[in-house]
Amino acid sequence: MPMAGCLRSLLNRSYSVSRVLVSSGARQLSVSAVAMATEGSRQFETLEVTRPSEWVVQVQLNRPEKSNAMNMAFFREMRECFSLLSSDSQCRSVLLTGAGKNFTAGLDLQDAAGLFQSFNDEGTDVARKAFHIRNMVKPMQDSFTAIEKCRKPVIAAVHAACVGGGVDLTTACDIRLCTSDAWFSVKEVDLGLAADIGTLQRLPKVVGNASLVRELVYTGRKLMAQEALMVGLVSKVYTDREGMVADALKLAETIASKSPVAIQATKVIFHYRDFMARQYYVRVPLWLGVL
Repeated sequence: MPMAGCLRSLLNRSYSVSRVLVSSGARQLSVSAVAMATEGSRQFETLEVTRPSEWVVQVQLNRPEKSNAMNMAFFREMRECFSLLSSDSQCRSVLLTGAGKNFTAGLDLQDAAGLFQSFNDEGTDVARKAFHIRNMVKPMQDSFTAIEKCRKPVIAAVHAACVGGGVDLTTACDIRLCTSDAWFSVKEVDLGLAADIGTLQRLPKVVGNASLVRELVYTGRKLMAQEALMVGLVSKVYTDREGMVADALKLAETIASKSPVAIQATKVIFHYRDFMARQYYVRVPLWLGVL
C-alpha cells in the first residue's frame, strides 16, 4: 500500500478508536484533552488553554509576572498538554502565545538554582553528577519534542523577548510569526551552558545558514525581528501583538478547515527528515555531564 494510504488508514483507525473510547467513558487521552480545553487554565499552573474557535486550541504561556520563565512545572505541563492535544479529535491546529510583556525569558534560573547546586554538592562524584544531569535534561528535551510529535500544526506568535529556551520552543513549532519589537537570543553561552534542549539541532534546519547559527550561539547576540524575517526564522512580522494574534488565529482556522487526515499525515511526513537528528537526544546528555 502506498505511504499516503497507510498513513490515512492509521489516522482513520485512531480516530475511530478514540470515538469508541470516548463514548464508552474509558479513561483516554482524548477524553482528558476535551476536558482540558473546556476547563481552561485550571488544569495547569504555567499554561492557559482555551478554545477561541472551532477546531482551534490556544495554548498561552501564563507566568506573566516572571516573563513566562520556564520552571520545572512548565516543562512537565508542556509534555502533558501537547500529548493531550495530539490525541484530541476536537483540535486540528494549535496557536501558541505568551502572556504579559514578553513571550518568554527562557529558563527560570531561580527555580533551576537548587537543581544545579545539588549537582555540585561536595561528595557528588562525576559519574553520579552526569547521571542526574541526564535525568533532568531528557524530560526538558521531551517537552519541546512533544510539539513536534503533536499531530496538529502549531503556530508560534512571538512578541518582545524570546530568550534561551524560547528559541528551543519556537523552532519546534511548525510556523513562527512575530511582532516588530520581537527579538531572539540563544543566551545559554553567557550562563556557561550549551543550548541543550533542541536549538542546536532545529535552528540550522529552520534558517538554513550554519554560519549564522554558530554566530548567534557563540555570541548570544540578539536576532531582531526584521533579521529573523530575512533569514527565515519567522514568516511574517506585525506591528503589534493584537494584530499578530488575530492574524495567527485566522491562519489556524484556515488550517483547521482542511482535511485533518491530510494535514496530520503531511506533518508526519515532514518530520521524516529529522530521523537522524533525533539520535542527538541519546548522546547530548552524556556531554552535558562534563560541563
